Amino acid sequence: MFDTLSDRLAATFKNLRGKGRLSEADIDATAREIRIALLEADVALPVVRSFIKEIKERARGAEVSRALNPAQQVIKIVNEELIGILGGETRRLRFAKTPPTVIMLAGLQGAGKTTLAGKLGRWLKGQGHSPLLVACDLQRPNAVNQLGVVAERAGVAIYAPEPGNGVGDPVAVARDSIAHAREKQYDVVIVDTAGRLGIDEELMRQAADIRDAVSPDEILFVVDAMIGQDAVTTAEAFRDGVGFDGVVLSKLDGDARGGAALSIARVTGRQIMFASNGEQLDDFDAFHPDRMASRILGMGDVLSLIEKAEQTFSRQEAERMAEKLAKGPKEFTLDDFLSQMEQVRKMGSLSKLLGMMPGMGQMRDQINNLDEREVDRTAAIIKSMTPAERDDPKIINGSRRARIARGSGVDVSAVKNLVERFFEARKMMSRMAQGGGMPGMPGMPGMPGAGGGTKKRGKPQKKGKGKRRSGNPMKRQEEERAEAARREGTGSPFGIPGADGDPASFELPKEFRDMLPPGR
Repeated sequence: MFDTLSDRLAATFKNLRGKGRLSEADIDATAREIRIALLEADVALPVVRSFIKEIKERARGAEVSRALNPAQQVIKIVNEELIGILGGETRRLRFAKTPPTVIMLAGLQGAGKTTLAGKLGRWLKGQGHSPLLVACDLQRPNAVNQLGVVAERAGVAIYAPEPGNGVGDPVAVARDSIAHAREKQYDVVIVDTAGRLGIDEELMRQAADIRDAVSPDEILFVVDAMIGQDAVTTAEAFRDGVGFDGVVLSKLDGDARGGAALSIARVTGRQIMFASNGEQLDDFDAFHPDRMASRILGMGDVLSLIEKAEQTFSRQEAERMAEKLAKGPKEFTLDDFLSQMEQVRKMGSLSKLLGMMPGMGQMRDQINNLDEREVDRTAAIIKSMTPAERDDPKIINGSRRARIARGSGVDVSAVKNLVERFFEARKMMSRMAQGGGMPGMPGMPGMPGAGGGTKKRGKPQKKGKGKRRSGNPMKRQEEERAEAARREGTGSPFGIPGADGDPASFELPKEFRDMLPPGR
């Protein structure tokens, strides 16, 4: 959604690079380009004005004029102001002291409330909760049936005593659902309410009646991120008429300009809490303003990528695979390759995963044109092999390749290319596991296989005389201490003096430190 804005900002910052000092004209030109980029992204005009005002004031201040690299300092300022526009700190759900926690969803028809109820239920279930979806949209045709299908796919329970399609009292259903949740011991109740095509009195009255009946702990306003500044107008009407505690952006994977996301938090004073960025139930996560700002500026979202990997990959499986690779490349088979590939696929769309990596904005076209089915074709080729062929691909000759190609529905050349790529990948992974680094690069200091470079062949080199020691006792003592520190440093897996390889001993960002095991 933010591709156009990201491209415009990247072009603006490119003009600043290489300048040792920023003039008043440079600051004005940069602010003008950023203003145009935000207006083209359909950001609300009051938000643009306050944003540009803050940037210009800070860019003219001492933090830029005294900086060694003024251009990078301006980018830092833009990043911090973007985080402020998007809400600042990450807003977490408030849970009731006495279950169940009641979450009410509100919004216009077509915003995606029903699908989002299933996504939120699945996300909460993954967090260890026991959610219950409540069907209070009794006006829209087949809304109750749709919520039932979504609940079944999400693997969560549903409370739908009324058939809907204009039949039933949504306020009574909402009220009775709380007693049902207590009886069945559900600790979170998600109330899906009805919407309208536009703001009207009936919509507001019904939403207010449901709010009064269940006293929700959180009221989440669901807004379609593709409708631009109209989302801000609708959000203000709901805030004044019913009230809400947080915002959920749906359809964030669309090709609209993204003005809603950059406007709604600042205008309404309510933070964005969740974002839905796809059609699958797993395409949903908490909204982090700092990570979204990082994506907009083309710096990627490494923390979200790490979190996805931690949720998908098993620690025991990773340790087992590392041990196999450390023993030698032949231990890694096509079965292991298939297992690793399937785990990566569980993390989600490959194009989205690549988009989280820093600097990938320059390869956006290639990433968007990535054929996701290639992974399925590769899996089909491997599954068409016999166990012996997977263990030792070297035995795959011409006739075997033809048989595997027929079984997987691909050309013989595809089978040959896969086997060749596997051998290359196995060599590289084994080398990295043994500390050799990437092919063509020296290994890391203190790691197995790490030499100081390639050794020259031929006659062995004569040992030179040892380093001369100073005759001054005080100076010699200093040299010995420095030598001891150097030896200690070379024993570090990272080649850093005094580092013992424990990640907790480094100055990591707080988000990384929070991911370390307790007691580290």
